[in-house]
Amino acid sequence: MRSPLLDTPGAVAAEAPDAGVAGHYGDPFAEQRALLAGEAMVDRSNREVVRISGPDRLSWLNSLSSQKLDDLKPGQPTQTLFLDAQGRVEHHLTLVDDGEAVWGHVEPGTGAGLVAFLDKMRFMLRVEVADVTAEYAVVSVADASRVTPPEGTIVIGDDLLLPRDLLAERLGGMRPAGLWAYEALRIEEHSPRLGFETDHKTIPHEVGWIGTALHLSKGCYKGQETVARVHNLGHPPRRLVFLHLDGSADILPGHGTPVLNGGEEVGFVGSSARHHELGPIALAVVKRTVPVEVPLEAGGVAASQEVVVPPDAGRNVQIDPALRRRIR
Repeated sequence: MRSPLLDTPGAVAAEAPDAGVAGHYGDPFAEQRALLAGEAMVDRSNREVVRISGPDRLSWLNSLSSQKLDDLKPGQPTQTLFLDAQGRVEHHLTLVDDGEAVWGHVEPGTGAGLVAFLDKMRFMLRVEVADVTAEYAVVSVADASRVTPPEGTIVIGDDLLLPRDLLAERLGGMRPAGLWAYEALRIEEHSPRLGFETDHKTIPHEVGWIGTALHLSKGCYKGQETVARVHNLGHPPRRLVFLHLDGSADILPGHGTPVLNGGEEVGFVGSSARHHELGPIALAVVKRTVPVEVPLEAGGVAASQEVVVPPDAGRNVQIDPALRRRIR
């Protein structure tokens, strides 16, 4: 769906998979600063929204996904993953329960697949799954406690599921900030995004989703054997890194750009952006065995590493919270 905020003067549309919303409104750096100051909102209405109702919803989702959800308290935001039998990530859901239903949002183009999977797994349980993207739009702010959302809004941490017909009102007149601003801050926070820092082989350990979207002590779910085996006995083959890119280069390496170490391909760029303070930055996924101190290169641009997922992840090693910054 095309967002009405694209009609804002100065709005420049984002590219796929984020088509339909603004990449920026003319001044990405100012938009980043306004967002951090609590003076702006980000239109993420290209994301897809699902609603899961029924008295069995939490125990059912708990049995299907990676997060412990059977005792989730109303209003408590969280994330969960749906894995395949080999423990590879298929869906990432950001969600909250409001006491009557679970509300969540997923990446553009993935909602129908998730709803189809969940419908197939209902069996005789008392649950109903609906794609409500046509009725609700995702809007993100720096601190939801500082805004007064309109009636009917679902709050998931700093993400708001706003009735779609209110999107043009800009959440009480707040300044719009584009996805370029949001992505720069997401990259700074070391927060992975499905389809950007992940591919068809990604397991949760590689991108730092242990703890934030996966509970290591809960009961059975599809893919749990791989999760437990890597956690207790081994290491994931790859790891997420934060890259400080050479600011003298006038290009940003795009998604999928090979990451090189001494001319050898060792990984790929997930996302890159220009940050208002840090300059050009990126998230990348590289082989676990790449030394943390070696310089890297992506798309002809020199880069230095900052550890997100340590090389010794797995074998009961937990990621230091100090390395995470603020992960959404």
